[in-house]
Amino acid sequence: MRTFRAAAVGAATFSLVLTAAACGGGSAGGTGSNERPETLTYWATNQGANIKVDKKVLQPELDKFEKRTGIKVKLEVVPWADLLNRILTATTSGQGPDVLNIGNTWSASLQASGALVPWDEKNFKKIGGKDRFVESALGSTGVHGQDPAAVPLYSMAYALYYNKKLFADAGIKKPPATWDELVATGKKLTKGGKSAIGVEGSNLSNNIHQVFVLGKQHGAEFFTPDGKADFTSDEAVTAVKQYIDLMATHKIVAPGNAEYAQNQSLSDFAKGRTAMVLWQTAAATFKAQGMKDDEWGVAPAPVQSGSPGSGKSTNSMVAGINMAVFKNTKNIDGAMKFVKFMTSDEEQKVLNKAYGSIPPVKGAQQDPAFNTPALAVLRETLVSSAAALPQVPEESQFETVVGTAVKELFADAAAGRPVTTQSVKAKLDKAQQQMPKK
Repeated sequence: MRTFRAAAVGAATFSLVLTAAACGGGSAGGTGSNERPETLTYWATNQGANIKVDKKVLQPELDKFEKRTGIKVKLEVVPWADLLNRILTATTSGQGPDVLNIGNTWSASLQASGALVPWDEKNFKKIGGKDRFVESALGSTGVHGQDPAAVPLYSMAYALYYNKKLFADAGIKKPPATWDELVATGKKLTKGGKSAIGVEGSNLSNNIHQVFVLGKQHGAEFFTPDGKADFTSDEAVTAVKQYIDLMATHKIVAPGNAEYAQNQSLSDFAKGRTAMVLWQTAAATFKAQGMKDDEWGVAPAPVQSGSPGSGKSTNSMVAGINMAVFKNTKNIDGAMKFVKFMTSDEEQKVLNKAYGSIPPVKGAQQDPAFNTPALAVLRETLVSSAAALPQVPEESQFETVVGTAVKELFADAAAGRPVTTQSVKAKLDKAQQQMPKK
């Protein structure tokens, strides 16, 4: 999971939690109960088609770790809808896990709580060194200039997935490379009860991912250099409106998508109801939904013009999952051994193959399994044209308030209400007012 599944949390609530965490104490997780010291509690993110799949993937690896070290790992796979609030509660109650996965976009926000072990040079040395990890993945591990709050575990990137048969039936020979091409292609595909592209208007984090990328393409930053929210710039307004206009103006997104939440757009795509979807590392989900690998293709996500690259040609956020350790664990040595195991070349190959993601560990990336045509597009995106979301303590509030603004604008479009530059700016101004004042 993925970061697009993140739970919503209000800015005021989050600020209170961080304040309490900074002042609080206590112990974390299985270590705060009557568990043996050689037992660790691990909160894993829901990476597979469902929690049952995750347990099937992870439990044999945890058993392998126990056999090698004598340390038992108690696994809980936490649904994305609950994960952020569970973590925030754990930082104040002391009743959390020893080790946990986090969406990489939350790293700076959770770092500010003071509840996570910082990954300084000494701690990185315990797991083989910082230089084992891909630089782009390390860019989403906390505030720049500070020791990371977590280490990369799974890497992902956005791409444009398309239905080969629907494209062929419409006489379309290649996937669109620019947004203008996407709209033109989309109008050819929107017919017979099918729509061109799926979105998830009620999925706050996915909303943020899409408008962040569009914002980069227009030159928006969303935060000033000193960390103040800047949601109402002309560039930000243009980016958000361009995304909403896929439904409001161009009519290539079905109005019902305004209510879509987790994975509903992927289900429509797998069932042939839509011809395209912008998503991150989706192959395993398509397969779980019964779609054959040769039925879909993948291409870099669109840019405004030209080819994907850095700056205004950014076409993905740096997506992925990080692994963190709670400071209050009573088994820090065991926790470090577990992180070392999970980020080893061997385990990185096993886990990322199972989930269809890309190892953020350089050595594991050399495996030919991660050089398939589909994954090659994602790897190239991460290397050359992806950017990390703002690594500021208020990032999770940003996801919530701007994600909600986009959700409300999709609801307006679905209801036939006009979406104008003025109405977009008003929604973004309302979102900005909900951010903590600097």
